Amino acid sequence: MSEVPASSDSATTSRGPLAGVVVLDVTRVVAGPFCSMILADLGATVIKIERPGDPDYARDFPPFLESENGDRFSAFFAQYNRNKLGLTLDLAVPEGKELLKRLVERADVLVENFRPGTMDKLGLGYEQLRQANARLVYTAISGFGQTGPYRRRPAFDNSAQAAGGLWSMNGNPDQPPTRVGTIIGDLAATMYAVIGTLAALRHAERTGEGQLVDVAQQDSVLSLTENAVVSYTVDGTIAKPLGNAHPFVRPYELYPCKDGYVFFGGYTDKFWRLTCAMFGEHDVAEDPEIDTMAKRFDPEVYERRVRPLLHRWMAGRTRAELEELAGDQVPLTAIKDIGDVVNDPHIKERDMIVDVEYPDFGTLQMFGQPVHLGATPADPRGLAPKLGEHNDLLLRGLAGLSEDQIAVLRSSGAV
Repeated sequence: MSEVPASSDSATTSRGPLAGVVVLDVTRVVAGPFCSMILADLGATVIKIERPGDPDYARDFPPFLESENGDRFSAFFAQYNRNKLGLTLDLAVPEGKELLKRLVERADVLVENFRPGTMDKLGLGYEQLRQANARLVYTAISGFGQTGPYRRRPAFDNSAQAAGGLWSMNGNPDQPPTRVGTIIGDLAATMYAVIGTLAALRHAERTGEGQLVDVAQQDSVLSLTENAVVSYTVDGTIAKPLGNAHPFVRPYELYPCKDGYVFFGGYTDKFWRLTCAMFGEHDVAEDPEIDTMAKRFDPEVYERRVRPLLHRWMAGRTRAELEELAGDQVPLTAIKDIGDVVNDPHIKERDMIVDVEYPDFGTLQMFGQPVHLGATPADPRGLAPKLGEHNDLLLRGLAGLSEDQIAVLRSSGAV
């Protein structure tokens, strides 16, 4: 583990299971910042490094917190960069390169999400930086990975959804495919980057040997396609958009009710019997045409017998009434909008919406940390840094520079 600069600033007081781990974050937008944010929530000291005249452009993403004097701060940026220290550093100038190498000597992890080859051209790729620190875990997130014929292609979330197969599967039957309604390519890469980083960090702690963690958005999305790969390799079946239906499990989809929609997934024989009893029609469970799971899986039987039953049972009840009726017996869940979710008492009990006070801007509510640890809980309530907010602290404390050396870096435009 690396030493953390001493300070009374709460942002440098590391707690949690990753306390003492120093992470250099040279990423932008979501996939990289989200990865390092998770590490920061878990106690790592994460240093958000941005170019002085060209910072993370997510700082300009809405919505914004606004102060009384007209200043604004991106809530989008704040959510993905909380608990970090802010350092400005121009990696294109020699002084900036040397300073990054100096920081690498004292760091455990570096996370970047540039197009493959970019850091190498700067002289700051994994092979160069490992010379400064053999135990460095170098996590590189990109659209198509560090190897392969597509490695240099520019990519966004939609690129990954398209190239990973997910876009082709999503949407309604007989309609053009529809992208997943969130940046699943970025978010999937984030999760695998965190897993890979922690695995490599564990290895480095045991052996003193760092490594390159190569995570591609395309790979990450492909792994989320459930049964699509084996259905193709075994049966030659190409997954197509199914709307709200599952490829083979029935009933397992969206159903309309009095004030919206619910998901119902009572497809097993046990759940089906409970459902029939719940709606007061015990005899339906014994109907020889639909009395087994295999029979209900048949598309023709499902459309002719099962779906009409469920529509009739649910049509006259509200989402809340159906959830109360189902209780802990069968899988039935109201389809909630984000307002419902933010105000859900269960979500609040799980600490998944957190209030963070931003000086001059007021309270920001954002999602919490889904990893709940009993002995060393994460802390999702930290602030995101202003641009270069912790320059002096980090240059003196972590880099060990004198005031004269810092002045030289400023005059050169490196920080």
